[in-house]
Amino acid sequence: MAIEIADELFAIADTLDKKRLYRFSEQLRGAGMSISNNISEGSGSNSAKDFSHFLNIARRSTFENANILILLRRRDLITEDALQRLLDNLDHLSRKITKFQWSLKARSG
Repeated sequence: MAIEIADELFAIADTLDKKRLYRFSEQLRGAGMSISNNISEGSGSNSAKDFSHFLNIARRSTFENANILILLRRRDLITEDALQRLLDNLDHLSRKITKFQWSLKARSG
């Protein structure tokens, strides 16, 4: 799910590049990659506590992406429909990450 969201964010970033809004596109790409990168990096951890730390960073990146998208909408750079769909997806992913963190804590005692 994180990679699917990142794909959508990259598509928006590509559109921003065409409008020469490079700072917005860089931020969106970086924050978009951060979600799946941190989930992936955390999965290589030796402990549940360390994995949970990376999941927390990934979860925080969902909020960063939401903020960027809201700013893009305020500047009419994305549609209201796109904003709402992506915010819903980011919220859903954030909740999944949180539940995964809880399951790691339950397993580790």
